[in-house]
Amino acid sequence: MWYIWLILAGVFLIGEVMTAGFLIFWLSIGSLIAMIVSFFTDSIIIQTSIFVISSVILIFATKPFVKKFAKVETVLTNAKSIIGKKGIVTVDIDSIKSTGQVKIDGEIWSAIGEDETDIPKGAEIEVLEIKGVKVIVRPIKQLSSKY
Repeated sequence: MWYIWLILAGVFLIGEVMTAGFLIFWLSIGSLIAMIVSFFTDSIIIQTSIFVISSVILIFATKPFVKKFAKVETVLTNAKSIIGKKGIVTVDIDSIKSTGQVKIDGEIWSAIGEDETDIPKGAEIEVLEIKGVKVIVRPIKQLSSKY
């Protein structure tokens, strides 16, 4: 019966490689423990019980450890990553017509001004939020007018 537990351990390891979590690995270890137990007893009930008990213990015992030491970094998507960044107005922002474009980190975005403010081309802006497919911006400094 030991070879069945070994095959199961291999199947669980392959399953672990194919998934993003770190759960099936412990089922593989539980299979290996059940394989060792199979050398001492032929009872399938005892072997299966050892498999289930050891797998559950390993899953719950290591969960806090993995959570403590695994550093999960949140990667902001393109849309969320531009909030707070500065850019330049490339097409006059007219909030009444809801037109205008800004360039942020080399990308062109449709934009509207906060509080329905119009912002002229060339003005430096800061991104406040994203609403639908448009960024909500406010001017950082106004262009000086030439007389």
